[in-house]
Amino acid sequence: MSRPPVSMATMNDVPPIAERLSRMIQLPTVSAELDERGSAPFEEFVALLAECYPRVHATLTRERHTEFGLLFHWKGRRDAADGPLVLMAHYDVVPVDESDDWTHPPFAGVIADGSVYGRGALDDKGPLIVILEAVESLLAEGFTPARDVYLSFGGNEETYGSAAIAIAAALKDRGIVPWLVVDEGGAVVDAPLPFVPGSAAMIGVGEKGVMTVRLTARGDGGHASAPPSRTAVRRIARAVERLGPGTFRPRTPRAISRMLVQLSASASGPARLLLRTLGAVPLLSARVFAALGGEPAALVRTTVAPTMQSGGTAANVLPSQATATVNLRIALGETVSSAAARVRRRIADPKVAVEVLEGSDPSPESPTDNAQFALLADALAVSHPGVPAVPYVMMAATDSRHFHRFAPAVYRFAPLEMSNAQRAAIHGVDESVEIAALERGERFHRALLQRLQ
Repeated sequence: MSRPPVSMATMNDVPPIAERLSRMIQLPTVSAELDERGSAPFEEFVALLAECYPRVHATLTRERHTEFGLLFHWKGRRDAADGPLVLMAHYDVVPVDESDDWTHPPFAGVIADGSVYGRGALDDKGPLIVILEAVESLLAEGFTPARDVYLSFGGNEETYGSAAIAIAAALKDRGIVPWLVVDEGGAVVDAPLPFVPGSAAMIGVGEKGVMTVRLTARGDGGHASAPPSRTAVRRIARAVERLGPGTFRPRTPRAISRMLVQLSASASGPARLLLRTLGAVPLLSARVFAALGGEPAALVRTTVAPTMQSGGTAANVLPSQATATVNLRIALGETVSSAAARVRRRIADPKVAVEVLEGSDPSPESPTDNAQFALLADALAVSHPGVPAVPYVMMAATDSRHFHRFAPAVYRFAPLEMSNAQRAAIHGVDESVEIAALERGERFHRALLQRLQ
């Protein structure tokens, strides 16, 4: 199926969870390269799951939804009408830039220095494997959960595919309203804010929306020796420049205020006073976070990122058309329509067409004063003692957005420690996960399932 895992240690020294993740990484399930690679790696991955987790496949029922969606059902002790737990992950990964200098080959699944290296180690095969490890081990002990449990795994999350959409629609059509949904998103991090020391388990209680916009300008083509004052390229360049960081006003969603109050409880001295003040005064926290830039700013405003530009066929020819593609992550409180209207107002040029290629509104915020969030905190106390559960807003898009429109409690959290460098490696270079973090992640899901009521 897949070649043996590459390791700098003898296989006798490698924990089984690391060896299994290594094998998963060796399968290049790159959804954006499906045309080039074909579907074979995805089918091999599905077969690998059956090989590695025989009890899961013998006890739980499995359904295929579209070509890439896997839905496992574990019957619980309670009436199914009470609502199930849905644990989510995805097994596709993003492409690798061949010009990047990886320490270990991205699809070799190298195990070295107490870590597993490769594309998908953190996003999202690592979070997927800790779910399956927990379920398989509990089945070996004869455990049955209190509620029904569904494992929802998508194979095209990175390309906004239809697998998770189909799974969510199937449950909704059957009248199944999940009691709790847990997907990827937050993690156990150090220094969750620039001025906040210590570790925290950042649990996404809301998710920003996403929108892709294409800007198009037309102009007179011709020879570059006599250009007009405003070519199509210059018009597009001006439009992009007008969509700077200040395009959208900062606003602090309730989740961020709750985050600040929660973090203040474990702080001391001036930091505690600062956090309490920011948590109590949303207008102030919005301005402070916007001034900090980077991730803090992205928590409180819709971000605008030009990602592609095109126009022209030769160096000495004026193009008759130029385009730019802009990616927006829409803050809670905004909508796709309001964001598109804001973009048009900021560009303020009727000769630049603004076309929304795709978009989804932000999620509603899930509560933190309920039994579901308390269950997550209880499981954390087992796997990561002393680390508080802290709400925040997820800035990227996850498959769970297809559940939040009919499920009241949706949270985004992968129970793995991630340093700043590891988080930067997601979708980047040298993605890796510590084996000890995987083992703690398995303990989290075991505790979650055992404490499910």
